[in-house]
Parts: sequence; structure tokens; C-alpha cells
Amino acid sequence: MNDELKQEFDSALVKHLHFKSKLRSFLYGSGTSEEPIRDPRACSFGRWILERALPDYRHLPETQQLDRVHLQIHQAANRLMDLHKRGQADAAIDGLAEVNQLADQVTRLLRTMEAKLRADL
Repeated sequence: MNDELKQEFDSALVKHLHFKSKLRSFLYGSGTSEEPIRDPRACSFGRWILERALPDYRHLPETQQLDRVHLQIHQAANRLMDLHKRGQADAAIDGLAEVNQLADQVTRLLRTMEAKLRADL
């Protein structure tokens, strides 16, 4: 059970990091798909939150926080993508600092959730 829990949360973290790399790629000019970056429910991490975290880990206060911070990251990503599309690529890239701060919160929340669930085993 411990290994499964670790694997699940490591997988969630990879999904989250994949989002960050997609956003970075978009802002640096690669032609990556916009929908999973723009839509919090279209990204694989957002689907994990909806399908796994919210139903199974709802009892943890961090789960609701995780969902909120995830939505905030997508809002920030949308602003940065819009800046980029308006020709303000430098401003968009500068805005990655905000996304990185939110992303660090996601990582901390995931680790806290995993630790609490481990303690309950």
C-alpha cells in the first residue's frame, strides 16, 4: 500500500511538472496545444484531482487547497499565454515566476497529503 501511495503521488507530481513544461514551451514559442494549458479540467493533473484526489482524499484540507491552487495556476497561465499572443513574450516569460511560486505550493500540498495518508496506514 505504501508503494502504491508513493507511486500515485509521484505520478501526480509528474503530471503537474508536465503542465509547467508545456506552458514554458508555449511561452518560448513552440507550437504546443493550448487546451491542456488553458483548461484546468483538460490537463492530466486536473483530471487526477477531479477523478482521484477530490473523491478519495476529500477528508484532507489540503485537497481543497490543491484544487484552488491548481485553478490559480491555470488562470496565471492563461494571462501569460494572452500576453505572449499579443506580442509581449518577454512580459509573459517574466510572469513564469508567479506560476513557479504556485507550482511550489502544489508540490508542497501533494507531499503533505501523501505524508498524512501514510500516517493513516
